[in-house]
Amino acid sequence: MPTLLPLVVAGRLGIVGSGPGAVVGSVKRIVDEVRRQEAAQHPRWLVTSAGDARVALLAAGVRVDRCWDVAEVHRLLHGGWTAAPPQVWASVAGLDPAGIPTRPSGDLFDFVAAPSGAPQDHPDSPLRSDGHLRVDAFEASWATSEVRLRALADLLIDLAGRQEKALVATGPRAVRTAHSESAAAILCVELERDGLPVDRATAEELIELSAGPRPTSEADAARIRSERDRAVLEHAPGRGSTDLRNPVQVRELLAAVGVQVPNTRAHVLEPFRATHPVVEALLRWRKDERIATTYGYRWLDEHVGADDRLRGGWSACDGAAGRMTAQNGLHNLPVPLRPAIAAAEGWVFVRADLGQIEPRVLAVVSGDRAFAEATRSDDLYAPVAAKLRIERPVAKIAVLAAMYGQRSGSAGEALKDLERAYPVAMRLLDDAYAAGLARRPLRTFGGRLIALDRILGGAPEGTDGTDAAGLEPTGPPAERVAPGQGIDAARGRFARNAIIQGAAAELFKAWAATVRHAVAPLGAQIVLCLHDELLVHAPQQHADEVAALVGSCLDDSARRWSGTDRVRFVADTSVIRRWSEAKG
Repeated sequence: MPTLLPLVVAGRLGIVGSGPGAVVGSVKRIVDEVRRQEAAQHPRWLVTSAGDARVALLAAGVRVDRCWDVAEVHRLLHGGWTAAPPQVWASVAGLDPAGIPTRPSGDLFDFVAAPSGAPQDHPDSPLRSDGHLRVDAFEASWATSEVRLRALADLLIDLAGRQEKALVATGPRAVRTAHSESAAAILCVELERDGLPVDRATAEELIELSAGPRPTSEADAARIRSERDRAVLEHAPGRGSTDLRNPVQVRELLAAVGVQVPNTRAHVLEPFRATHPVVEALLRWRKDERIATTYGYRWLDEHVGADDRLRGGWSACDGAAGRMTAQNGLHNLPVPLRPAIAAAEGWVFVRADLGQIEPRVLAVVSGDRAFAEATRSDDLYAPVAAKLRIERPVAKIAVLAAMYGQRSGSAGEALKDLERAYPVAMRLLDDAYAAGLARRPLRTFGGRLIALDRILGGAPEGTDGTDAAGLEPTGPPAERVAPGQGIDAARGRFARNAIIQGAAAELFKAWAATVRHAVAPLGAQIVLCLHDELLVHAPQQHADEVAALVGSCLDDSARRWSGTDRVRFVADTSVIRRWSEAKG
């Protein structure tokens, strides 16, 4: 691993480097040194997390190219989300997790003195006498002197060295994955800082179409809400008191007009659109209500700044398979509001969406040469269909069913042919499923641990509707099943998809990091990473050049990530003014 340059900022003090050449001093001095080092040699900065020094560096407009983010590397090695410095140190030092220090809770027993004769902590060491890292080691309350800052820099070097050794033991691609995960963490800091451009006037108009005019008072808000409900209830005479926000009452309303459904979810109601006008009205109401309550005027006022940028927290890893996540609607913006995402005057969006990414990733991670051959086509499903002698839509369903564990219906029959035609790829998925049943840990292509012994019902413990970082979930929701309803099978299905989805996330982040670096000289920047889609904000005069770079970066990063050129990856790239202009 190239020489790492420690960077620690704690309150008003910081340190760059280690040993005799280290620079220790005020935040201003540290920022100046970072700027000088970045211009001179583009070092790989060694940080506890990419966000730790962001306030000082971003305020000064300092851009860093690469880093080693020990928190992201920990998540890669050990799975899950929690990666505070004491936990990271305990993992690399082989210490008992039960001894990891925690912050005082205020309970009387937190302040009980150590037994007489017990080893005492050294006042200037970040490590306690038991070997664990102080819980406040990297905070301004403890890092108050040059001696302590130097000790932290030395500890970071030791920690990163141990992480690298563990990565090398994990697999041949793990160190490279650590680099791209760390680069994604830097990108997340920039995404949170810079935000997504919004046309506020258009956003107001679109919100009004669904939520009605901006209310002038609580009474006016109640009136508008009642009018929105009336558009549904007028189709069910005698049911005017139904609370449309109560699923039980909605089922009763539907039953009263002859629509019997087991639940009121949208996909269940869709087939009944033509059965009764109340169903169509209810589905429309659902979309309007979501905008009114989640993406309405309050959302616009709270999360879109005075500079007309939508901002929210970003995470490079979701704590499960490793996908990026974001807050405040950046990953969940309803399609009707997409026209409000507009490039600034004189700028455009270069939008690129990876095509058929998961099956192409399957071809890489399985090493199935026959399946890899299918990826040479723009439409992977066409050669698969020809090989299986079935219609293309059936082939698509079969391939997706293989990765998501569906074995019923038309997919079931096609899967048998798929297994005969592409046995290596299908065996990888079956092995992952077996690991899920047995709760055996898996690692993705790039080395991320998927700890299936912590998975219940196909979803990480404690997610409860959000990802492990507390952010909005991305991608297909993990299955959750009640006890006694196939928990092991659900875990198996989660596993077979997670090894593909996790590898796809690794490729996506490697691509995004490459694009970030390539387009910067043209003044362009990534403003949104959404599942398999990049949105780059670029000066209009450089649009074609940025679009070409996005494509070449995909070729380069895919080749480096996969280690082969047998599997072809494709992206639908377009130059647009508004996000809604993108196809698909």
